[in-house]
Amino acid sequence: MAKTPGVFPYCWKRAVLLLAAMSLSGLACTKKPEVTPADKGAATPPSAPASPAAAPSKPPAAASANPGAVLAGIPGMDFSSLPPAAQRELANVLSDEFCYCGCPHTLGACLKQHTSCKHAKRMARMAATFVAEGAPATEVINLLSEYYASFRGQRVELKVDPGMCMGDANAPVTMAEFSDFECPYCAKARPILEEFAKKNPTKVRFCYLPFPLPMHANAIPAGQAALWARDQGKFWEMHDALFGQQQNLAPAALPALADKLGLPGAKLQEVLKSDKYKNELEGFRAQGDAANISGTPSIFFNGRRFQLPPSQETLNQSLEDELEWRANNNAWAAD
Repeated sequence: MAKTPGVFPYCWKRAVLLLAAMSLSGLACTKKPEVTPADKGAATPPSAPASPAAAPSKPPAAASANPGAVLAGIPGMDFSSLPPAAQRELANVLSDEFCYCGCPHTLGACLKQHTSCKHAKRMARMAATFVAEGAPATEVINLLSEYYASFRGQRVELKVDPGMCMGDANAPVTMAEFSDFECPYCAKARPILEEFAKKNPTKVRFCYLPFPLPMHANAIPAGQAALWARDQGKFWEMHDALFGQQQNLAPAALPALADKLGLPGAKLQEVLKSDKYKNELEGFRAQGDAANISGTPSIFFNGRRFQLPPSQETLNQSLEDELEWRANNNAWAAD
C-alpha cells in the first residue's frame, strides 16, 4: 500500500501552508522588498470553481471524533504513519471536501466507492502532505480549492526561446520558469526543476525565462551572459555555472566563468560593456509583468500558474493533473 509522501525538505514549506498562499509565497524574491510574506511570488488568485453539479449538502464534520473510521479501508492508501493530530485533520478534509473529478461525493466517499478514480488519490496525497506539515483542515481545503481553481482560470501565453528549453519540443506540457540568477530561492528550485524535467523528457519541455529583479545589482549582467551563452550553444552550461557562483556575479567575474566553459571570456566582456542583450532581457521581463508575477521563481504549466512549493511530489502531481485535464478537453475525468 502506498505510504504518505515524506515531508518536504525546506523549513519554509510550512510557512507557505499556514499562510494559505499556494504560489511561491515565503520562498520567493520579490520585485518590491516591502511586499508582505503572504504576497510574495503570488499572482492574483483565481476564483474558486463551482461545486460539482447536484452535490448534496456536506455531512457534519464528525470526522474528528473518529478519524480512524474515515481513513481506514481506502484501497491502496495507508495514512497510519501520520501523527494522530494530522490524521484528525486529514479525516476532516476527506469528510468535508468534494472530489474535483465532478462526482457528487466527498473525497473520502470517492476514494472508497470509486476506486478507479485516480484523481481522488492525487487529491488525498496532496492533502496528506499538507496536514503532515501542520496545516489545519480548513487551510488544506482552501489550498485545494485554489489549486484546482487554477485549471479553470485564464492562462497566460508565454513566448519561450527554444535555445533556453530542455526536453521534447512536442511535449504535451511546457513548464516555464521566470527566474533571477541572484535570487537564492531560484537557486534552491533549480536542481528540483531540472531533475523533474530530465525525468520526464517526453512529457515536459522545461523553458527558462530570465526575470532580473531591480534589487539584484548583478541580475542584468548575469542575464545577458546567459543570453550570450545561448547564442554560443551553451545556455544550460552557463545557467548552471551562474547559479554555481551566485555570490559572485559581478560583471568583472563573468568573463572568467565563460573561459571555464570553453567560451571566449574577452568577447563576453565586450558584450557586457555594450549591453547588447539589454532589450531582449526587457522583453522577457515584460512577459513576466504581463503574467502578473511579483517575484521569482514563478512557474507555469502550459500557461497555468503552478501554485505549490516545488518538489518532485508536487511537480509530478501537477503534471498528472495537467495531462488529465488536457486529455479530457479541459475537464476532469469522471470516475
